[in-house]
Amino acid sequence: MKKHKVTVVGAGHVGATAGQRIAEAGLADVVLVDIVEGLAKGKALDISEAAPIMKHDCGLTGTSDYADTADSEIVVFTGGLARKPGMSRDDLVKANFKIIKSCVESAMKYSPNAMIIMVTNPLDVMAYTALKVSGLPKNKVIGMAGILDTGRFRSFVAEELNVSVENVFAFVLGGHGDDMVPLTRYSYVAGIPLEDLLSKEKLDAIVKRTRGGGGEIVKYLQTGSAYYAPAAAIYEMVEAILLDRHKILPCSAYLEGEYGQNDVFVGVPCKLGADGLEQIMEIKLSSDELALFAESAGHVKQTVETLDL
Repeated sequence: MKKHKVTVVGAGHVGATAGQRIAEAGLADVVLVDIVEGLAKGKALDISEAAPIMKHDCGLTGTSDYADTADSEIVVFTGGLARKPGMSRDDLVKANFKIIKSCVESAMKYSPNAMIIMVTNPLDVMAYTALKVSGLPKNKVIGMAGILDTGRFRSFVAEELNVSVENVFAFVLGGHGDDMVPLTRYSYVAGIPLEDLLSKEKLDAIVKRTRGGGGEIVKYLQTGSAYYAPAAAIYEMVEAILLDRHKILPCSAYLEGEYGQNDVFVGVPCKLGADGLEQIMEIKLSSDELALFAESAGHVKQTVETLDL
């Protein structure tokens, strides 16, 4: 039986770790692409040599040539400049816009029907770039945002309450930035509303830490940004699509009227399956939540307007 094929553009920490997770789970053959000669080849070879130990037969290819990515079902974009201490995600916009525009054009030349998962920051803006450059329908371009932010939120809640992370259910919506919108009303621990278990002060502190979660890691690392958790979020999206899971996950999606927003990528609950983004789930938001969501979406729009699209 023919294996699935997934390309990961960018063989840095995020891309290589995502490729490793996808291959070791037996989901697909993986192609790592990087402009740095030898980087993708070396990492692909290293992961391949672990295959007998991890017991999988998925192939890994490292390359600088997009011809090797031909007929990929999914292309994940992780390439670009990473944040340094003191930088916001928006500080990366002009440099990464040029990188992503070029990479999307190259990938689409060989896999014109592939789905795109965007990871490069500022994520919502780069997803918008990919949609416009690729010409793909909106169900085939999805941003990895809310899964990572929600994972951070869930881990902080589990830590505070000393419970299993598997018992914590939550949604973080809005743009992938400091104005993201954790929905505490829709967050539960084993079915118990989170607001019944934590004081407003503790909940507000967790929300604040979630919004700054990426920056907290950048501060500690000094020379890079998070990659284990982002790679896990990529893996969950790839699995949902390739295995046709119809899984509801918070992702950055192109809105056309949903939640009162148009012509913008922003994080919302999405159903992912073989057709990519199969449905945007509209949940009822309070007036305060809608205002925060609109503010977050507005920030994304303002950044997009600075680009030549």
